[in-house]
Amino acid sequence: MAEIIEILLAEDEPSLGQIIKESLETRNFKVHHVLNGEEAYQVYKKVVPKLLVLDVMMPKKDGFNLAKEIREEDDKIPIIFLTAKSQTQDVVEGFTIGGNDYLKKPFSMEELIVRINNLLHRSTIQQNADIITIGEYTFDFTKQELFFNDETQKLTHREAHLLFHLIKNKNTVLDRSVILKKLWGDDDFFSGRSMDVFITKLRKKLKKDDTIQIINVRGYGYKLVC
Repeated sequence: MAEIIEILLAEDEPSLGQIIKESLETRNFKVHHVLNGEEAYQVYKKVVPKLLVLDVMMPKKDGFNLAKEIREEDDKIPIIFLTAKSQTQDVVEGFTIGGNDYLKKPFSMEELIVRINNLLHRSTIQQNADIITIGEYTFDFTKQELFFNDETQKLTHREAHLLFHLIKNKNTVLDRSVILKKLWGDDDFFSGRSMDVFITKLRKKLKKDDTIQIINVRGYGYKLVC
């Protein structure tokens, strides 16, 4: 039996929302339809859908602001914006915020379904690529989990991103200043001390495999050796 894929649809036009919901649910999707941005965020937190379809112009919280808020927590979930706007700057803003696709009204249901399926396919490929083996550990970057035999350790958002960059640069020095600016937004003294704390936490979480080391290369950065 095919997997039921849950989608969050935020569309303040009830009739259009119902048409989209019914069309998608005939194709093995489960659609949670809400009428405003605030309700959409509450449902997102509760349901954890696989994809978001967000109308740009909504009451209480518009689609762009909603997407910004969600992107702070999840930089992977696919987002499609629906809009009656046709200005180039609006399209650019949508992609800048973190949208993956942009569909102008009116549109056909078939076009929406094709775009949804394409994004879900790309998302699945990306998730599989984000499962990484490091020594005797397995790291699932998307779920922010580190596995050792039957033990699972949950990582924070920043721990997961720091470990991801260390692994991608395995056996080479990860420039301290570059990673501080990327993950902390600044390479000042206090950000540097914070990064040192996170490195210590990662060392503890990787200690069960003594072939893995995170080495401090003084004056340059850190190097993950395995």
